[in-house]
Amino acid sequence: MIKITYKTVQEWIPINHIYQEGIIETKENTYLKILEVVPINYNLKSDLEKQSILNSYKIFLKTCQFDMQILIQSNKEDLSRHISRIQKNILKKENKYLKNLSENYIQYILNLNHNKKSSSKKFYIIIKNYPTNKKEKNLEIIFQDLSEKYLKIKECLSRCGNKVNVIDEKKEIAKIFFSFLNTKKYFNKNNDKKEEIK
Repeated sequence: MIKITYKTVQEWIPINHIYQEGIIETKENTYLKILEVVPINYNLKSDLEKQSILNSYKIFLKTCQFDMQILIQSNKEDLSRHISRIQKNILKKENKYLKNLSENYIQYILNLNHNKKSSSKKFYIIIKNYPTNKKEKNLEIIFQDLSEKYLKIKECLSRCGNKVNVIDEKKEIAKIFFSFLNTKKYFNKNNDKKEEIK
């Protein structure tokens, strides 16, 4: 008889420790820091602004000559509740023009959803530090290195118009891992919370 052993999620995820500063120590002896980049609407910029953003982005790529990973998390939005609320409001409206406007808006949303253009995106940059030997495994030096890399990225991307936030709370880091490992459940839960707030 074959004995099957199952690993827990904690064993499967290659993380040893998450420090208070938001620095993640992996089982491969690598240290990571997660940055969230707040996007800009590039398409709404003028041609001159677009050229300036592209030039700043080139500088970012030339300046930040260290290991980093760019992650984009894209999730299709569930717009059914939003549409349902609009339909309920249409019934309350007496003005025909407003009713017509609301119905056109619903059609526009349905078209967006059908063409798969209604998705929310989150952008992350993961920066790394690889201590090659025990002497280099000085946490203060590692934290300083990751902090300097973060400041470089922040400065370069601010020229593009992006805000860069460091994810330094354990709860936030756990949420990010959970959202990547269990996307559907995470976004359904968040949509429910949005409904409660409204």
